[in-house]
Amino acid sequence: MQVFHTAAELRAALAGQTATAFVPTMGNLHAGHVSLVELAKQSGQPVVASIFVNPLQFGAGEDFERYPRTLVADCEKLAAAGCDLVFAPDAAEMYPAPQTFTVQPPDSLANDLCGAFRPGHFSGVATVVLKLFNLVQPRVAVFGRKDFQQLFVIRELVRQFNLPIEIVAGDTLRCADGLAMSSRNAYLGASERIQAAQLQRELAAVAAAAQAGERDFEALAATAGRHLKMAGWRVDYVALRDAATLAAPTPGSTRLVVLGAAWLGKTRLIDNIETALGNPA
Repeated sequence: MQVFHTAAELRAALAGQTATAFVPTMGNLHAGHVSLVELAKQSGQPVVASIFVNPLQFGAGEDFERYPRTLVADCEKLAAAGCDLVFAPDAAEMYPAPQTFTVQPPDSLANDLCGAFRPGHFSGVATVVLKLFNLVQPRVAVFGRKDFQQLFVIRELVRQFNLPIEIVAGDTLRCADGLAMSSRNAYLGASERIQAAQLQRELAAVAAAAQAGERDFEALAATAGRHLKMAGWRVDYVALRDAATLAAPTPGSTRLVVLGAAWLGKTRLIDNIETALGNPA
């Protein structure tokens, strides 16, 4: 496996490649990331992974400075998973000049759900992903379903800019107790780690009720949020959305996604559960 740190090295290594499969990451990799590399390998194309902690998607007071940087361990995991090339630039390489040109998702998407609590986050995500797409020029790009809103933003980015890239979604990998694997799980203390699986359980309960035919979506979300708050969580949101549009469900909706974001101590966790919409109770 080759590791490159500059755009010039990356372009030289990819010269003549007509198709690659790309897995962008921020590093501090876990089994969920490895599963995305394995999914990328199924395309039959050389696999490129990037490791870059993107400052544009972090707001003031967020964890940019303390976000774990574990490049050596990450490269070992990627090599074991069969990755062919790693691009690991620093901020000066990705942003040699101030990034005054940015990608701005529509307010209805950028300022909703996580975007309402992390202003500018999805613009930072879309901007760096477009830059990485331009550098790697993949045929396939693989993203996890755990960040459902991010996946939706990237799919819209590709569709609206007519990029010749197939976006493949990898399923969320979970620990034995149901907690979605995340690099930020490492921030949790021992007692917090035990409690953290509650987020998945609350979202799953909402999904089960919707599948059983319950239609008072606001009440379902409010109940889940109240349970989390009673257990000491600080809840940003619990919401039910149409899985195809990320808008509020309509009578024509057939699949829902239940999304939640909440703080346990100093750690912000996100998760989502997709479900079919059952007949009204």
